[in-house]
Amino acid sequence: MTPEPFSPAGTDEHTAAPPPGCPAHGIGVGGPRRLYGPGAEDLEAVYEELRAEHGPVAPALLHDDVPIWVVLGHSENMHMLRTPSHYSRDTRLWAPMQDGTVKPTHPMMPHLAWQPLCSHAEGDEHLRLRGAVNGAISTIDHRGVRRHINRATQHLVNRFCEQGRADLVSQFAERLPMMVMCEIFGMPDEYNDRLVEAARDLPKGTATAIQSNAYIMDVLTRLTVRRRAAPEDDFTSHLINHPARLNDEEVSQHLRLILIVAYESTANLLANVLRVVLTDPRFRAQLNGGQMTVPQAVEQSMWDEPPFSAVLGYFAKQDAELGGQRIRKGDGLLMGIAPGNVDPRVRPDTHANMQGNRSHLAFSGGPHECPGQDIGRAIADVGVDALLTRLPDAELACDEDELEWQETISNRHLVALPVKFVPKPQQDVMARPAHRTPSPRSSDWQISTPLPQATPPEPSVPVSAPTPEPSRRPGAFQRLLRWWRGE
Repeated sequence: MTPEPFSPAGTDEHTAAPPPGCPAHGIGVGGPRRLYGPGAEDLEAVYEELRAEHGPVAPALLHDDVPIWVVLGHSENMHMLRTPSHYSRDTRLWAPMQDGTVKPTHPMMPHLAWQPLCSHAEGDEHLRLRGAVNGAISTIDHRGVRRHINRATQHLVNRFCEQGRADLVSQFAERLPMMVMCEIFGMPDEYNDRLVEAARDLPKGTATAIQSNAYIMDVLTRLTVRRRAAPEDDFTSHLINHPARLNDEEVSQHLRLILIVAYESTANLLANVLRVVLTDPRFRAQLNGGQMTVPQAVEQSMWDEPPFSAVLGYFAKQDAELGGQRIRKGDGLLMGIAPGNVDPRVRPDTHANMQGNRSHLAFSGGPHECPGQDIGRAIADVGVDALLTRLPDAELACDEDELEWQETISNRHLVALPVKFVPKPQQDVMARPAHRTPSPRSSDWQISTPLPQATPPEPSVPVSAPTPEPSRRPGAFQRLLRWWRGE
């Protein structure tokens, strides 16, 4: 690439080429690395090479060799997220957008085009839009949602349980989140294969992405009009009726944002957790043995394989210093979720478990922290647990090295997860979940302190054999079961 003339901040003076440290300075060793095309097939390796060469903030290149900083350090990412006075999500501030370097045909334009959404707004407008979203989320019946997640899981498993084989990506992970979100939005009848396919297609920037977006917007616009005329007790109606008074376009656009982000992230999370369960016998032994709960497994996955590996982007509102690099007003920054999660300063041993530690970057942070993270966790927690309860003998139906991923700057998506199991009969989707009883087996790979076994009720008549003194406090399993039943 021939760099564009570089103008120091606040001057009209141009130099022949960018100075050292600028994202557009050189390519290769010591310079920026392309995050696309040949040589970028393994972005994890690219990020580690950049970290070794430049430290926690490094110069990189997006498609068409558009310069950007990639933030690799955990603390540097958190500083950027939590300092809205210096860094904004408003893409109109990005110098390459202002000077026309980023063309309308740029492959990343779906991620870069500014929209009147809370994710791009700041100040009073951000407070208005984000307040409406938070207010609508606060009305969600989380206990009812968990019941629906279990029923939806049973419905999906019923489709393939008698066959003894399934692809847990296309037949489960890519469908459960959409079923749940349609229920939350108040449009369960709109759930169909076309909606799932459109949601999968839209973020990829394919030739059909525009048509997929049009289909999704048509569904959500019609839903907005219906709920404006006849509100019900669902997320969409509460978003419409919030005191912020969003107009129909703002409502439908926010519904699309929430639907696509929730769908893509949760589908990836489900696939990632299930893959580890199926390929790491020690990991699965901890679940079966009760030394790890499903929520703990989900949190571990968000450290090791976050649903989104990077977020584009943040933009400097003024000259600043970050991670030893001079950031100029108008520079763009890529939030590095995956590289930040393995920052050696916070995780010197990436194989160590992160039990009880939720400081991963999977849900972002600061003013734009994901507002629906509890829903995403619930879908993964309940969905994985219910699936493994139905198919406790499921095992990978191919060699682990045959698994394939589709990787982009924003995420790493498992293509398929084929499994086999002894065919099972269908079950009543309205039945209460049958929780697995922890196995007494132990394992030498301890993730957490073993959970106490549920204590049996005190016998009404004496027995000849000595029995341990039953605990007065219900066991963890009993407490979980009572919570599930709403007792």
